Amino acid sequence: MEQHAPVIDVHAHALPTPFLADLQRRGLADLSLVEKGTLHLDAGISGLAPGAAIPFPAEQYDLARRLAAMEATGVDHQAVSAPPFVFASAASDPGLAADLARRSNDALAEFVAGSRGRLVALATVPVGTPDAAGEAVRALDDLGAAGLVIGTFGGGRELDHDINEELWQEVARRRAFVLVHPSRASEPARLRDFHLVQLAGFPMETALAISRLIFAGVLDRHDLRLCLSHGGGCLPGLAGRLDLGWDRKAVAHTSLRPPSEYLRRLYYDTALFSPVILRRLIEDVTADRVCLGTDTPFDVADLAPIETVRGLGLPPDQAAAVLGGTAARLLGGHLRRIAEVADG
Repeated sequence: MEQHAPVIDVHAHALPTPFLADLQRRGLADLSLVEKGTLHLDAGISGLAPGAAIPFPAEQYDLARRLAAMEATGVDHQAVSAPPFVFASAASDPGLAADLARRSNDALAEFVAGSRGRLVALATVPVGTPDAAGEAVRALDDLGAAGLVIGTFGGGRELDHDINEELWQEVARRRAFVLVHPSRASEPARLRDFHLVQLAGFPMETALAISRLIFAGVLDRHDLRLCLSHGGGCLPGLAGRLDLGWDRKAVAHTSLRPPSEYLRRLYYDTALFSPVILRRLIEDVTADRVCLGTDTPFDVADLAPIETVRGLGLPPDQAAAVLGGTAARLLGGHLRRIAEVADG
């Protein structure tokens, strides 16, 4: 039987039932419509408008359904993370974000343990709080997380705030894989219609957060394995403008190199939903910097990820890198361990 290199999806979400049940007991969630595919969370957690209906497909919490969906799309492994509406990025109480991260990470570790090697966890880090570095260490060491996921804002602070410096030091030292996922929109009132928080606000939020990391010198001080969800959002399209500002504006000439050079050191997922834009991203940063990302199981997910990549007409080695080779390099140790579990 012909063997193929594993197809690895680094951007997929899961929200296990025990975590949600705990939120409901605390009056922070309403699960009455879960069977109809809808979840309600306290606005202080979700950052959405009060009463906002959150799509909640069964694949978020039903492991059998999740594995069946992976079979249908040809994905061998997923690095799953909590969705951003449980990051509590806009919460006024940083202790709430830290508590949610701990509980979410515990539940996610248990969820992936039942997958017999198909899933690994990316643990939530409560950025902007004093607990960020400690929770990252706990998740990686005690829970066996394959990597981390961070929002683009937290605790009332930007990612480049000094409070996150310990986190960056720890992540760099460990060479940990970190998925950066937008966790809020900067102007939610302007984006409340037409699903624009996700469609437009999230891509802009990623561009803003990473631009700040560059200009604040965080990427000069630390060699980070950051993978930007949604193909980096608006960021790749801003490279020329950021370089121009760095060259001509003294206030922006703060990093050691032009911003575009840092963009080529980052990683990106494929969740761009445009073959033209995705092909251009791969040309700009190379296939070795791009990982398959589907954003499943939401309704704005790539439902045919292998076809998306193969349809680009890339050379075979580049297609193989995007479909799993790059992710295997970044998550290699964990993938070897879960493969051993599956074989055993």
